[in-house]
Amino acid sequence: MNKNKLISAQAAARLIQSGHTVASAGFVGIGFAEELALAIEKRFLTDGDLEDLTLVYAAGQGDGQQRGLNHLAHPGLIKRVIGGHWGLVPRLGALASSNQIEAYNLPQGVICQLYRDIAAGRPGLLTHVGLHTFVDPRYQGGRMNERTQENLVQLMPVGGKDYLFYQTFPLDIALLRGTTADELGNITMEREAMPLEALAIAQAVHNSGGKVIVQVERTTLKHQLSPAQVRIPGVLVDHVVVAQPDNHWQTFSEQYNPAYSGEIEAPNSIGVLQAGIRKLISRRSLMELESGAIINLGIGMPESVAAVAAEEELLDAVTMTIEPGGIGGIPAGGLSFGAVINAQAIVDQPAQFDFYDGGGLDQAFLGMAQVSPEGDVNVSRFGSKFAGAGGFINISQNAREIYFMGSFTGGEQEIEIHDQSISIRQSGPIRKFVDKVEHLTFNGQYALSRGQKVLYITERGVFRLTDKGIELFEIAPGVDLDTDILAHMAFKPLIAAKLRISDQRLYRNGPMHLKRHGSAGIHQMRRALAQAKVSFI
Repeated sequence: MNKNKLISAQAAARLIQSGHTVASAGFVGIGFAEELALAIEKRFLTDGDLEDLTLVYAAGQGDGQQRGLNHLAHPGLIKRVIGGHWGLVPRLGALASSNQIEAYNLPQGVICQLYRDIAAGRPGLLTHVGLHTFVDPRYQGGRMNERTQENLVQLMPVGGKDYLFYQTFPLDIALLRGTTADELGNITMEREAMPLEALAIAQAVHNSGGKVIVQVERTTLKHQLSPAQVRIPGVLVDHVVVAQPDNHWQTFSEQYNPAYSGEIEAPNSIGVLQAGIRKLISRRSLMELESGAIINLGIGMPESVAAVAAEEELLDAVTMTIEPGGIGGIPAGGLSFGAVINAQAIVDQPAQFDFYDGGGLDQAFLGMAQVSPEGDVNVSRFGSKFAGAGGFINISQNAREIYFMGSFTGGEQEIEIHDQSISIRQSGPIRKFVDKVEHLTFNGQYALSRGQKVLYITERGVFRLTDKGIELFEIAPGVDLDTDILAHMAFKPLIAAKLRISDQRLYRNGPMHLKRHGSAGIHQMRRALAQAKVSFI
């Protein structure tokens, strides 16, 4: 290994100077340089000679507690954050909510793609993504607090249509991760779950005249892998740091899973989801699945659609994708979210968002926290809590069909699920259907203008978006319209003339048997699904 490139984590941390702009790659814990983050934090706490950094990152990089970018959340160390998702970095969120730092939230896909524009020397990224949301400068322009004043996003009409222009800026430091570095600094990622946006960041920082630092788990004189498997060429790499094993887990919940890196093919199975509201909503969402569709599952409740699809033997009916780059296979959950078991292919994160932004997704299943009468959705901010949009805006603005999933009310509630119905014993104290969303992450009327189909799926009923607002068209058996639904909404929705009753198979303890063999079974299923107006798989 070139001795000028191989350095300690402490030496790498000292390359960063006050006022530098630092770009970090990672998705939850995948591809995150934990060793480098620890070294930077230690330098700040020990020496106190580092301040006013600008931190740029696309996806959420943390565990919701201490790891990831939470290491850098110290007053004085950070001046500005431009991030795609804030929910997993609550320490940074606390600094933002208390106005101790400048804080921006831009779409995850935009930041990924912006790295490529920085690398190419372009002035910025021109896109429709973010229009008519809180990122639009006619709203907040992505600014998250009063301290944040500079406009990073401009409205730019082109050919009679509105677009958003996200301006580029130079990057000084790249914090990246790989598996193996050879003596020239060529980086392969054979044990990583995803390559993410590492190449784009490396090119952007190198062409900005900055330093590219890569954390690896091992070095070698010469790679035994094909040159095509080098994900970061050595010409872009200034320094390599060999990490301690405890700081180089494949994800934040698993030290190493060979099925994520394609080393083995694991059994194509998922544990059966425990009965409850989560499973009930996921089952109802599954009934909207279209055979042959390319879909995306969001983090949280939407992850469970994969589990119920597996129980119904329908995993092979669609192609699941995940925004950091996975295509096919089974998306992992929890702190391994972003990894994929038995993926068909894994592409760079910027390329995945190119595909999403251009309309490549047929269906997307996403979470929801607040819904307005016009069909607007908030998932990004609640009072002083910054969740951030992540890839939500890219996905929700561009998929052909959108299915928002969530419990009808928030907070502690008591709901009994019977064999063919449910009973609402106690609703949650938090209303999700509100007069106006607190943060505009999804614009319902803009979605209608783009011809998207939008449903809102809860355990009590299913709503759809119309040009007159949201309409309740399906109600769960056992639920009272007035006391269980309307009494817990801040507005009265449109109500379909013929209010459909949810399919009773949703409440079974065992499988719903959506996939049956034999002509009689197929005929019965087609007739049942046609009556429910859902697609046959």
